[in-house]
Amino acid sequence: MSDKPRIMIVDDEEMVRMNLEAFLEDEQFAVLGCETGEEALQQIESFDPHLAIVDMRLPGMDGNEFILEIKTFRPDIKIIIHTGSTEYSLPAALISLGITSEHILYKPLSDMSVIAELARQLLD
Repeated sequence: MSDKPRIMIVDDEEMVRMNLEAFLEDEQFAVLGCETGEEALQQIESFDPHLAIVDMRLPGMDGNEFILEIKTFRPDIKIIIHTGSTEYSLPAALISLGITSEHILYKPLSDMSVIAELARQLLD
């Protein structure tokens, strides 16, 4: 397994996921993209991510549900919420896990380095 920090991207938009994967790999992260929360949960154990970048609008399990689920057995995993919804507000359950508005980035990102910087900050 790579000694690079491992980031899992959970986003059903293929272009967003692929662009993030390519950018973060260039930034020296090991990256795995998943289309759904269910797929990501299946990959958690083998990939063992340090951080997950999670879209909120996902088919099936939504981003909030995914984060709550993953935090039950991986409380150490860091979270970045990456959403296109300008109306998104953090539910109390996520706030109780220590997730704050600082963990939310809105699509489209005009500068992708913002997500790499936030990831580095959270992983330090």
